[in-house]
Amino acid sequence: MRVRVNVTLDPETAGPNLVLSEDGKSVRNGKRRQKVSHTPPRFDYGSCVLGSEGFTSGRHYWEVEVRGVTGSLLGVCKDSVGRKGGFRLTPGEGFWTVGLWYKRRCWVLTSPNTKHRLSEIPGTVGILLDYEAGKVSFYDAENKSHLSTFTDTFTGKLRPFFGSYSGFPLTIRQVPAWI
Repeated sequence: MRVRVNVTLDPETAGPNLVLSEDGKSVRNGKRRQKVSHTPPRFDYGSCVLGSEGFTSGRHYWEVEVRGVTGSLLGVCKDSVGRKGGFRLTPGEGFWTVGLWYKRRCWVLTSPNTKHRLSEIPGTVGILLDYEAGKVSFYDAENKSHLSTFTDTFTGKLRPFFGSYSGFPLTIRQVPAWI
């Protein structure tokens, strides 16, 4: 049973608008389609990328700095989700995600979507996957407050999911040792 995980981004899954850092820890929207190979693992629509790690059991926690970002998606998805053409970011399609948008809006991407008004957008979001309990929870990592939790039954491999709709980077942080 692990808790802290060292997540890196999988460049083979990155949508064509995304720019990843060399160390695989940051992603931003480049606003222009790049020339990339159209391999089966790659999202060809949307500004999405997966973490390299996959989880089939245990508890896993990571943090993403979103300070300055005006549009982002964070969460987990099934490794088997469709990556070609349009898709719906809902649990029924294998996505457990929240969207953070400017003006303090947090959308829990369900069907229909649920909107939460936040007093402020967190600077850093903590994501806790508890596979056996069937929970994905989101936290403001700076003040330790709870944002939202999905409860479901998981089957198959789940991977960290990131969507970037801003020129500012989403950055995966080193999680403090006390977590």
